[in-house]
Order: sequence, then C-alpha cells, then structure tokens
Amino acid sequence: MEVAAPPVLSKRHILAAVIGNALEFYDFTTYAYFAVQIGNAFFPSHDSFMSLMGALVTFGAGFVMRPVGGIVIGHYSDRVGRKPAMLLSFALMGAGVLGLALTPSYATIGIAAPIIVVVIRMVQGFALGGDVGPTTAILLEAAPPARRGLYGALQFSSQGLATLLAGIAGVVLANLLDAAQLQSFGWRIAFALGAIVLPVGLIVRRQLPETLHAETPEALSRVPPPREVIRTAILGLCMIMGATTGFYVVSYLSTYAQTVLHLAVNVSFTSTLMFGAINLVFSTLAGIASDRWGRKPVMIGLRIAMLVAIYPAFFLLVNRPNVATLLLATALLGLFSQASGAAAFVALAEAIPKRMRCALLAMVYAIGVAVFGGSTQAAVAWLMHATGDIYAPAHYLFAGSLVALIAMFLMEETAHVAHGRKLQPVAAADLGM
Repeated sequence: MEVAAPPVLSKRHILAAVIGNALEFYDFTTYAYFAVQIGNAFFPSHDSFMSLMGALVTFGAGFVMRPVGGIVIGHYSDRVGRKPAMLLSFALMGAGVLGLALTPSYATIGIAAPIIVVVIRMVQGFALGGDVGPTTAILLEAAPPARRGLYGALQFSSQGLATLLAGIAGVVLANLLDAAQLQSFGWRIAFALGAIVLPVGLIVRRQLPETLHAETPEALSRVPPPREVIRTAILGLCMIMGATTGFYVVSYLSTYAQTVLHLAVNVSFTSTLMFGAINLVFSTLAGIASDRWGRKPVMIGLRIAMLVAIYPAFFLLVNRPNVATLLLATALLGLFSQASGAAAFVALAEAIPKRMRCALLAMVYAIGVAVFGGSTQAAVAWLMHATGDIYAPAHYLFAGSLVALIAMFLMEETAHVAHGRKLQPVAAADLGM
C-alpha cells in the first residue's frame, strides 16, 4: 500500500496551527481578567459578589459546549481532514470574539444582553472544543520524531503568548483609562484587539498541508483494544484536570488581587504579564526537555514541585500583598503548572492512535476543561465567599494537582514510541542543543 510522506511544516504552518489556540486563550484570558467589568456591564447588581458571579458563570457556560465541539469537529477531522476542521473552528471562534466586543450592555438592551453573551460563549466553546484535536494532530503528525515534544508543547506556549498579550492590553488600558472608562469601553477594546488576527489566521490556515492521509502501515493496522482506549482517556482526563485547574487558578490571581487583597487594577494586571511570559518560555523548554529525557520525568518532577510550592506561595501572597509577592507567586505556580501540563499534553496526544486522535483527544481535553476549567474560578470565588477562607484557591489547586500527579505515574512513557514501534533515545545533538 502506497503511503504519502508526512509533510514538512514551515514556520508559517506552525503559526497557522497554534494561532487558534492563541486566540482562544487571549479571549478567555481577557474575559477572566476583565471579569469585574464584564459582570458590571451585563449582570448589574447591588451586590458586587453576585455581579462577579454572573460573569464567571457565563464564562463557564462556554465550556459546556466544548465536549460537543470536540466530538463533532474532532470526528469531522478524523474523517475528512485536519485542515477543513481547523478552518471551521477558527471561523466560529473569531465570530465569537468579535461578537462579545460589540454586544451592547444590560443598560442599553436589558435582559437580551446577558442572553446574547451566553449564546456567544457557547458558540465559542463549541469551536474551541473542536480546535484542539486537529491542531495538535497536525503538529505531531508532521513533526520530526525527535521533536514531537517541542512541537506538541507549542500548544501550551501559544497559551503563554496569548496570556502575555492579554496582560499587556490590560496593563496599558488600566494605565491609560480611569475606572469609569475601563468599565464603559476599555474592556471592549481588549477584545477588539484579539479580532485583528482573524484575517491572518484564516489566510495562513488555508495554506496548511493535510496530514490525515500521511499514514504509516503500522498506524493503519493498529486497532487498540477498548480497555486500552478507556484507560488512556481516564488518565488523560485526570492530567488535563490538573493542568486546567492550574491555569485557571493562576489566571484568577488577577481577580484575587483586586477583590481579596485589594490591590489596584493596574497592579493586579502585572500578574498576567508574568504568567504569560513564564508559560511561553517554560512550556517550550518543557517540550524540549521531554524530547531529551522523556515525558514522564518532566511532567512528574514539575508536578511534585507544584505541590510543594502551592501553600508557601499563597501564604506569602496573603501576608505580604504587594506587586513583588504577586509576581513571585504567579511565576512559581505558573512555571510548575504549565511546564508540567505541556509535557503531559504531549504524552496524552501521542498515546492516542492516529485514526482516532482528533476525536478522542478533543473529547478528553474538552471534558477536562469544561468540568474543571469552566467551574474553577466560580467555584473558588464561591468557596471563599461561603467559608471565609481566603486560602480556598490553594486547597482547590492542591487537590487538582495531586490527582494529576497520580495519573502521570500511571501513564506509559511515549517519548520514544511512534505508531507502535520503538524509537532510539534522542541525543542532545539531535535537538540542536
């Protein structure tokens, strides 16, 4: 049987693959960091807590549709191709970003405003749930075997870049505008800036090569038993839960700094810059390290470090609430969480056979993010409000990381396995190190 050779991805192609993930996290990160202002715009209330909760619950509404998008678009990608699936998801994603920036406030159109926002978040959730499968698949399927960890980790690195850009937008707007202007239109500017990449993203994605049919005989013949698929899915779900909980708790530190520590808005946004920079750099390094030493040593070692750092970081932050401790806590927790998550994400994607990679990866990722990403910030805010315990984010983060660590120990090593055959361990010279 004649098999097409795997395509070679240029830098432009890599950009096309990760730009959707970057736009996703720019949008969701911007929403998280402007949650107070969005709550006031669409969920006005005499109780500021209820207003914030309205915004955070709506934020979570987008996650409900992620598993549906993962199944529908993921199956479409496994059947028709990675490229058409990526074009569909990106177009829907862009429409949602632009729609949120243009939706009138509750004061202008009444109850229609929050309804429109919820619908927009659900459309975005559908698109985002379906985007992660084909984009990750195309990166792994076209990557040189010795660089699969690096290519796969670029999904997490793009999250860092998006978070960094969202943080820059937030800091600049918070310093240029007063509180009233930030509430009136400043947050809308941040979302509108994200929409600028839409034409570029569609153009570069149209130029992507197709990797679905670049199969090897081993990949075509491998039919994993259901028990193996279920085990991989469960362990992957637990690892995604840990990574997602980490991302959204660290993201919540900006809101935490405003509402609990009572730091100024422009000070709290500096945590966004730090988190983005840390994620961008160390997710990439984690991918490179996992190519050298394996996925398991990297993800397990960093997750253990995460567990050790959580309570000291929050203790320092609560007892010395200033910009220095906010940046330090964000840096430590962001580094361990995202770098470990990047290696774990690659391990999960590699463990899934190519013939079902998009649908299963998207479904596992979407369910993990929907259940734990969509609920994390609202759950943490509610726990603090109900118990009065300002360490609730630390407890939540510790529990999620512990479950993820157990799953990582049980996961098989995938760094030197491709389509059922062993690869030779990678030397430093092969990685250009």
